[in-house]
Amino acid sequence: MRAMIRTIISAGHRTILTQSCRYRSKDTHPTVVRALQNKVALVTGSTSGIGLEVATVLARNGANILLNGFCDPKEIENIQVRLKRKYEVDVNYIGGDLTKRIDVNTLCQKVDSLCPGGVDILINNAGFQHVSRIEDFPLEKWDELLAILLTAPFLLTRHFIARLKEKGWGRVINIASMHGLRASPNKAAYVSAKHGVLGLTKVIALETAGSGITCNAVCPGYVDTPIYRKQLERKALDEGCDLETAKRKFLQPVHPTLEVITSEQVAELVLFLCSRAADQMTGSVLTMDGGWSAR
Repeated sequence: MRAMIRTIISAGHRTILTQSCRYRSKDTHPTVVRALQNKVALVTGSTSGIGLEVATVLARNGANILLNGFCDPKEIENIQVRLKRKYEVDVNYIGGDLTKRIDVNTLCQKVDSLCPGGVDILINNAGFQHVSRIEDFPLEKWDELLAILLTAPFLLTRHFIARLKEKGWGRVINIASMHGLRASPNKAAYVSAKHGVLGLTKVIALETAGSGITCNAVCPGYVDTPIYRKQLERKALDEGCDLETAKRKFLQPVHPTLEVITSEQVAELVLFLCSRAADQMTGSVLTMDGGWSAR
């Protein structure tokens, strides 16, 4: 009798595991439950860097992905094929220059056409950097940076928010920066826009409170992206040192850990914000900065 009970329990346990582990990714991160199954995630600036990693992690957890960004068309196709095959989700690409309002509007229309039910997750990540002293800062760069970093997130949220309210569930996650909390010289537009994004995040959170929608911002420090690597190479060249020494000198004033953040670490934080565990987190500003904000 005891043996029979053990067998039944064991068999039942195996059944549960078979059902909950019906999908396992082929990478080093097996997914037990695809928590975002059938959700639609629009990730701007997702053809490289943080955005691509966020898209990958969300796809790994079952979300259908809408990519956006600039890249070689063949590489974009490769990304789509890779994510589709590996995670068995739908992956579509919608181009558009988010510094231009007309392109933002076109992107919204294309999303509506592709996904009549609308998006469930909006990740505002697209952006770029320009470094210049205020007196020399090109006005067109100021306009472009504010457009892509602040106006585009506002316009996209404005477009999709009504449908999210109808669904009673949604996630708006703004990839801000430690420059939303701290300033650096020669980055007037970037710092101004990122500070603005944090304000926008809090307003969205208050206006959607109690609707099942949350809006939060992630503020990474220096992340290991192509932009960071170029900065590191430039510092090594300027100071005549190797890359490891340049890294230490580069990070010492800002990251007490002396370690750079990985795109995957940022993406995993975004994934957490999409989870049920974060249902009561809204209007939050989450830092991932190697101790920068502790100074």
